[in-house]
Amino acid sequence: MVTSNNVIPVTADVTSFSGRSINEVRQDFPILARQVHGKPFVYLDSTASSQKPQSVIDAMSDYYQNYNANVHRGVYEVSEEATAAMEKARVKIARFINARQSKQIIFTRNTTESINLVAHTWGSANIGRGDLIILTEMEHHSNLVPWQLLAQRTGARLEFVPVSDDGLLRLDIYAELLKQQPRLVACTQMSNVLGTINPVQEMIAQAHAAGALVLVDAAQSVPHLPVDVQALDADFLCFSAHKMLGPTSIGVLYGKKALLEAMPPFMGGGDMIRTVHLREFTANDLPWKFEAGTPAIAEAVGFGAAIDYLKALDMEAVRQHEREITAYALEKLQEVPDIKIYGPSADQRGGVISFTLADIHPHDLASILDQEVGVAIRAGHHCAQPLMERYDLAATARASFYIYTVREEIDILVQGLQKAQEIFRF
Repeated sequence: MVTSNNVIPVTADVTSFSGRSINEVRQDFPILARQVHGKPFVYLDSTASSQKPQSVIDAMSDYYQNYNANVHRGVYEVSEEATAAMEKARVKIARFINARQSKQIIFTRNTTESINLVAHTWGSANIGRGDLIILTEMEHHSNLVPWQLLAQRTGARLEFVPVSDDGLLRLDIYAELLKQQPRLVACTQMSNVLGTINPVQEMIAQAHAAGALVLVDAAQSVPHLPVDVQALDADFLCFSAHKMLGPTSIGVLYGKKALLEAMPPFMGGGDMIRTVHLREFTANDLPWKFEAGTPAIAEAVGFGAAIDYLKALDMEAVRQHEREITAYALEKLQEVPDIKIYGPSADQRGGVISFTLADIHPHDLASILDQEVGVAIRAGHHCAQPLMERYDLAATARASFYIYTVREEIDILVQGLQKAQEIFRF
């Protein structure tokens, strides 16, 4: 734990997370004690990747220092310790999203690979010429391009649920598209640009009634709000560790057991086989059937530690904190002249706010915020170019929040926006 005082003075040090104050939580994140350009570091880019608590860093270091070995293959003690740690992390993740069995948790590199796995395996076996796949206009490229590639290979059709001016899905049009009997619906639970939290439980029930399976891109939702895959009845659900306090280069594909068992392997190699002969092989059981080669062992250990941290905070408390900080941010940002905010009201969005400020290019704005006030935000199309086209935009600035974000940081963001206006003399 970082023992030095926070460089951002937090005046409203309220108890938020299972008896822990926001100041105590912030002290768990070493990077928040640093400065950039001689100013306290204000990190408002958690939608891209979250910061890591010391417990996650320590867990990964402990693996490398004390039981670094390959998994599933060694009969010696250290290898067995590594295998046990990795599989324990899988169990933690399964419980975190309320999967029935840990074998439904497939380790991948990230959400992108998880979606590609489904597109290549389930998609190639089940999607044919003329079959319909329903997507939405707010999807991340990772939940667009794999289906575009599948459509190119198979001759399938893609149709899209439009987004309203206030950032909500047109569910009336979704209902009409379902009448065309799609094979698959793939949609995000929470937009990485607008912050919109979509009613995926309702959408899944409607899709199932129409005979379609549903893949949920949960990269933004699992880190920020309680997600129960059994309650959702999701067929596939994908997310990444690095957005939820864990390391990069590891993600998860959750799938219903029968679907995963029926799907062919994604990649060939070690660990995904039971037997191999010169001209044939037999695939391994779940989950290893889809985990070819040496896995990201240290990253799995870190992922498990991140799950422990979030569970200790309680995901309902995480969601409540983000509701409050997002509502405060929307209120303060709306006081800035010439700002335009995209997306729904605070009660329908997560901790993400995309905006433009007069005629200042978002990249210039992000640079000024970094240099002048030490604030890190994202600028660009956010891997959602079709959504930018929907709003006739080339790019937006985006501020995003997490468990360590405090009101004082929002105030610094607003000061930075005012400084940018002064620089550009508006």
